[in-house]
Amino acid sequence: QELLNGLSGVIKTEVGYTGGTLENPTYELITTGTTGHAESVEVTFDPQKISYEKLLKFYFTIHNPTTLNRQENDVGSQYRSEIFYFNDEQKAVALKVIAEANKSGVFKRPVVTQVSKAKTFYPAETYHQNYLKKNPYGYTCHHVREEWRF
Repeated sequence: QELLNGLSGVIKTEVGYTGGTLENPTYELITTGTTGHAESVEVTFDPQKISYEKLLKFYFTIHNPTTLNRQENDVGSQYRSEIFYFNDEQKAVALKVIAEANKSGVFKRPVVTQVSKAKTFYPAETYHQNYLKKNPYGYTCHHVREEWRF
């Protein structure tokens, strides 16, 4: 969330859960890996200042799109790499970015990022919002990896 907030053109971010079947999930339920939800960030942005494609390419520099159901020490389907789109244009851009990432040779393994129609987004609990601002020494597996730019 903090890395996305630092991008020019990003208006607002909110962490939460999406992609699953349970209504109103909680962090405790999400961590079981049984709800089908992914921990996620909803990003509101100004397309005049930053394109959807640029957002997605940045996303690929801050997490590992080549690991299935894992981000560093976080393991489980709730940590999967997934892009949730709202319309056919966003879906096409997401598929294009994945194809470019695979073709670029930047990643040593194929990109496994899923592309799915957005479902209901459930905001995470207040203590998860802006977590690193509240906990500057807290755990994060997301950081900009310049070597992953394509």
